[in-house]
Amino acid sequence: MRINNSRDKNASIELGDNLQVDCEFDVRYMHRLRITQNVFTDNSDVLLQLLESPPGKRPKVVIFVDSNLVKANSRILDDIAAFKKKYGDHVDMVGDVQIIPGGEVVKSNHRHIELILRMIDTLHICRRSYIVGIGGGAVLDTVGFAAGMAHRGVRFIRIATTSMAHGDSAMAVKNGMNAFEKKNYLGNFAVPWAIINDEAMLKSLSLEDWISGFSECVKVALLKDKSLFKALQENASSIASRNIDVGVPLLRRSGMIHFDHITKGGDPFEAKAARPLDFGHWAAHKLEQMCAFKLPHGHAVAIGLAIDVTYANLMGFLSDHEHQQTLACLKSLGFVLYLEEMRHVTEMISGLEEFREHLGGELTIPMISAIGECFDITEINTEKMREAINYLQTTSTYN
Repeated sequence: MRINNSRDKNASIELGDNLQVDCEFDVRYMHRLRITQNVFTDNSDVLLQLLESPPGKRPKVVIFVDSNLVKANSRILDDIAAFKKKYGDHVDMVGDVQIIPGGEVVKSNHRHIELILRMIDTLHICRRSYIVGIGGGAVLDTVGFAAGMAHRGVRFIRIATTSMAHGDSAMAVKNGMNAFEKKNYLGNFAVPWAIINDEAMLKSLSLEDWISGFSECVKVALLKDKSLFKALQENASSIASRNIDVGVPLLRRSGMIHFDHITKGGDPFEAKAARPLDFGHWAAHKLEQMCAFKLPHGHAVAIGLAIDVTYANLMGFLSDHEHQQTLACLKSLGFVLYLEEMRHVTEMISGLEEFREHLGGELTIPMISAIGECFDITEINTEKMREAINYLQTTSTYN
C-alpha cells in the first residue's frame, strides 16, 4: 500500500489493484461587461472589438433577436442589416437574423430551443464562432442554454435590452428553461463570452417591462446596499413615470453589484448551499408557476420580496419601520403586491420544497435583519409564512 500525504488537497491512495485520486484544480474565466448606447450604429466598435478573428478568416456570427424587441423597436432589424453591410469585410454574419418569441413562452416550450440548435447546426457554427442573443432575460437564457449545449459550448454574447437583464439576469453565468411546470428546471452554467448592456434599448420598453427590473434593484439594495435602497425610495415615483435619466444609473448600480458578486463572491456556479442573491425568489418562482408563467418575473419578484420582508418582520428579524418602508417603496415603483392566486396559501408554501430541491437538497434562504444587512436561514416557520402571505392580502388594494 502507498499513501501520499492525505492532508494535501491533491492526494492519492493506492491499495492493491485499486487507485483513488483526488486532485483539486482551478479554471480561469474572463467575465466581460460593456455598457453602451446603440451598439449596432453609434458604438459598433464595442461589438467588433469582442469578435476575435481566426487566422485568415472572419469571425462567424449568427444573431437571435427577441420578438418583443422587434415589435417595440422597428429599427433594430434595419440597424443590424446596416451593421452587416458596413462590416461585411470584417465579420461573417451568416444566415438571416432569427426572431424568437420573447418572455417566458420561449423558456416554456422546448420546440424553440430545438429550432435554435437546428439553426446552429445548419449554419455550421463551431466552438469559435459567435452566437449573439439580443433581448430580455428569457431570450438570453434560452439562446445561452443552446449555445452552452452545442459542441459543449459556443461563444455566446448577450446583448441585454430590458431593465431586468441590465440590473440582474444578464450578469449571471447561468442559463435555464422551464420544465415539468417548474421555473428553470433545465439549465447549465456557462460563462458568456461577453455581456453588452445597450441602454438606448431601454427606451422602447413598455411601462410594465420598464418597471419590472427594479424589483431586482430593490432586492440587491435590501441585501447589500442601504444607500441604493434610499435612492430607490427617493426616486420611486420618477422611475414609475419612466424617467430614464433617473432609472438607468440605478440599474447600472444594481447590475454592477450583481457582476461583482459573480466575479468576486467565490461561488459563481452555485456549488454551495446558499444563493445569496435569491431573496424573495422561492415565492416568486412558485407564483410564476401558479400563474402559468404569464406573470412577468420582475413583478413576481416584487411579491416574493414583500412576502419575505413581512416574514422577517413577523419573526422579529426586521423592524416595523423598515418593513413598511420596503412595502411602500415597491408600491411606489408600481408593483402590485397581492394576486388572487395567492389565496392558495398551501400551494404557495409548497414552493419552499421545490426551492430546496433546486438548491441541492438543503434549504438555505437569504433573510434580512435590516436594510442592507443579510444572513442565511435554513428553516422556515410555515405558520409565520402563512401569516405573511395573508398579511399582504389584508393590506392589498386588490379587488
